[in-house]
Amino acid sequence: MVTRRQVLVGASVFAAANAVGTKGSLVWAQSKKTVVLASMGPVTGNWDPTSHTTIGQSNFEKFVFNHLTRCTMEEGKPPALEPDLAVEWKLIDPYTLEFKLRDGVKFHDGKEFGAEDVKATMEYACQSARPAASLYPGQVEVEVVDKLTARIKTEKFGYPASAFWFISSYLPILSAKDVADPTILQKRPNGTNAFKYVSTQGDKNFLAANDEFYGGRPKIDEIVYAYVPDANTRVLGLLNGEYQIAERLEPEQFATLSQNPNVATHSGLSTENKYLHFRCNKPPFNDPRIRLAACHAIDRDQILELMGAAAKPSSCFISPSKFGFSDIGNYPKYDPEASQRLLAEAGFPKGEGLPQLEYITSIGFYPKTKEYGELITAMMAEQGFNVQLTVLEPAAWEQAIYRGADGQGQGHMCDVGWLSGSPEPDLVLRPNWHSKAALISGVNDPEIDAVLDKERNAKNPDERLKILHEETFPVMASKMPSFSLFSTINFHGAAKNLKGAYYFPNGPIDLSKADLV
Repeated sequence: MVTRRQVLVGASVFAAANAVGTKGSLVWAQSKKTVVLASMGPVTGNWDPTSHTTIGQSNFEKFVFNHLTRCTMEEGKPPALEPDLAVEWKLIDPYTLEFKLRDGVKFHDGKEFGAEDVKATMEYACQSARPAASLYPGQVEVEVVDKLTARIKTEKFGYPASAFWFISSYLPILSAKDVADPTILQKRPNGTNAFKYVSTQGDKNFLAANDEFYGGRPKIDEIVYAYVPDANTRVLGLLNGEYQIAERLEPEQFATLSQNPNVATHSGLSTENKYLHFRCNKPPFNDPRIRLAACHAIDRDQILELMGAAAKPSSCFISPSKFGFSDIGNYPKYDPEASQRLLAEAGFPKGEGLPQLEYITSIGFYPKTKEYGELITAMMAEQGFNVQLTVLEPAAWEQAIYRGADGQGQGHMCDVGWLSGSPEPDLVLRPNWHSKAALISGVNDPEIDAVLDKERNAKNPDERLKILHEETFPVMASKMPSFSLFSTINFHGAAKNLKGAYYFPNGPIDLSKADLV
């Protein structure tokens, strides 16, 4: 998941023990405990969490911001919400969701947290003009009952308040004071979490322990969040002691590090699927038959064999960690005969007459994208598709995958994942396939819109689950605006002496209870 408005820029390697701060930044001393993260993306520019959908930015923000609730998503278990800034929550009626808030919490600038901040954040973040608005159910009003009670109200907007149940674990809570002045909001992140922002120097962001964190002062004094785009460099930095955590390991690196006595490794099912997105607003993929023909041309078993431990099969538009996941009965399978039949029906027998197609992918961000991109290109060629694979560095790839000023975007197919830190399926479904958003696919299909709106507007979770399984997913599978290749596995490597780190399935890391021992 990446942003339209921000660009990944360059790479950096940083040795914390040798760094000397300048005015306005941290001064690093040998006596201080320091954790350095090797990031897969930079954090620069606009600090407003509603201004983007970037993985690297979201991972960084998790150190700084809290949410109303905290979600645990473990494989084989139903998702569960735990208290964070809210200590209790309940549905008052179908259109009113009440949160009782934690007392004694302060923002990093000293302002006391309360219901006014929940109101300001939610009403601001859900405005249709905000770049991240597509991640949320729709416009909302929040009633401030008292300082520590906020009620989300949705009746006038025509959808149930329960749509915010899981979203409460995803939306970072901002200070009402900052929301009132977006120029300040853009200049620095100001949250309530265990670490507070200090400064940015190039591709490194500096954080310090929050002495007034409601959960108790962290044992880690300082964090440097450094952008290191090359996976080999991240591993070398971990092995030589420059970094205490390396993110986004390649499967082979993870296997090797698992045998190293000085490294602690972690793997877990993520909330992300990898997709082959079709540009549905551009010929020839404006015809669902061509999209289905392409899907039937791809043998995903070969891709899974290539990915090894880094992937799990998924015939659904969402990850198994999401509410509503189920393998879809009519999801396209590898079937060359069906591919040929659909091409002929669309007027392109054996692919004759199809234009050359460009397939956009990245390198150095996700594992083995180039390798399985070459597989997909070759498999599609066997059915008559003339596909050119374009492999881009993350910065150029990020610019290419989103639709530009022409509303269409570069190429005809894009390889993109989509991570979100909540079991809420609409965090994936609406930004990718509802015509009001469709950030990458550009699909504009009234039937898909209707089944997405119907599941969102269900009166209770049981009804919603039934709609997802019996209507939403089957209709989408009959149109295939995007093809789910697999569900991803996250790999991390960490210094053996780092204890107590928690790895969220969408990528962020919680170091509030961690220590270097």
